[in-house]
Amino acid sequence: MTDTSDQGQVADAVKGNWVDTHAPAPMRPYLRLSRADRPIGTWLLLIPCWWGLSLAVAATGFRPVTIWLALACAAGAFLMRGAGCTWNDVTDRDIDASVARTRSRPIPSGRVSVRQALRWMGVQVGMSALILFTFPPIAIGLGILALVPVAIYPFAKRFTWWPQIFLGLAFNWGALLAWAAQTGALGWPPVLLYLGGIAWTLFYDTIYAYQDVEDDALIGVGSTARRFGREPQPWLRGFAAATAILMGSAVLVALPLLPALVGLAGLGAMGWHMGWQLARLDIDDPARCLALFRSNRTTGLIPLPFFAAAALL
Repeated sequence: MTDTSDQGQVADAVKGNWVDTHAPAPMRPYLRLSRADRPIGTWLLLIPCWWGLSLAVAATGFRPVTIWLALACAAGAFLMRGAGCTWNDVTDRDIDASVARTRSRPIPSGRVSVRQALRWMGVQVGMSALILFTFPPIAIGLGILALVPVAIYPFAKRFTWWPQIFLGLAFNWGALLAWAAQTGALGWPPVLLYLGGIAWTLFYDTIYAYQDVEDDALIGVGSTARRFGREPQPWLRGFAAATAILMGSAVLVALPLLPALVGLAGLGAMGWHMGWQLARLDIDDPARCLALFRSNRTTGLIPLPFFAAAALL
């Protein structure tokens, strides 16, 4: 049941992406299942890892293993995002078939069976485990524990208006894991960074959810977009403020004053970018919502050169 033609593109994929244009035809349905044709999710999973790692380096110093950790986080984010999306599509296959934006996904469109999807998920998890087992024991434990929010998230929309919280719990776990892998311990800085990342996820995924608010209402599943209705701006401003405050607190706790000021400058620039998104938001324009959601790759990358500069200080 593999797609051997050039058909099968997913509706919200990036146009001209490498999966649709260059991947071997038999692999395309599986790569689409992993959202490899929509790389923004990998970035949003990876960025908190690099936040945790770069802030840990700024706080405790560079070590030779740091380069490996940065590369391993990138590979692990790609694989675990793919595994999580595969699990999400298995659990949501009936819902996806009822939503215009998602009915072209590989399972509801019939290009991949549930059994094939589960096998593909196992391959991705297994490859991720090989990477994780090169990390220190505390990071390995955190990596295994991360499977809990990943497993729960697809069901959250069925019992709460706030599934974005569960997404945030899963997507920002890398801030804890990468800090622990670099330092061999946990502490308040990675916890505050993690909480700030959750607030950021609430910000960007609420914007994303406005694409599906009408379909979600018809199906009867929850989202923050449905909860906030026509007035999301006060909530989104609150999430942006919480992101800045919590991440800024992490920087202040982790670093001496001068490096901390450099890190805070990066967070100020990140906050400006979130404000720019709010100024452009139109909840009645799904294309605008998707474009703003994707722009959060830039939002999350903004602090990294400032954290790197803080490390040099």
